Amino acid sequence: MTRGKQKIEAQKRNAERNQKGKGSQLEARAVGLKVICPICKAQLANQNQLVDHYASKHPKEKPPAETS
Repeated sequence: MTRGKQKIEAQKRNAERNQKGKGSQLEARAVGLKVICPICKAQLANQNQLVDHYASKHPKEKPPAETS
């Protein structure tokens, strides 16, 4: 094992690099999800997705009118 120390140092450097760049995408995703289905509480990005959601998940119901 001639590269033991170099390997450990390289792993430490890579771990530091990976920690800095990565963050949770949950916060970013939560900001984009603004419309909530009143029936099943699914979070959607916009009114068009809500209409599609109603067509596939709640076909017997009418989607709510768009609110500003």
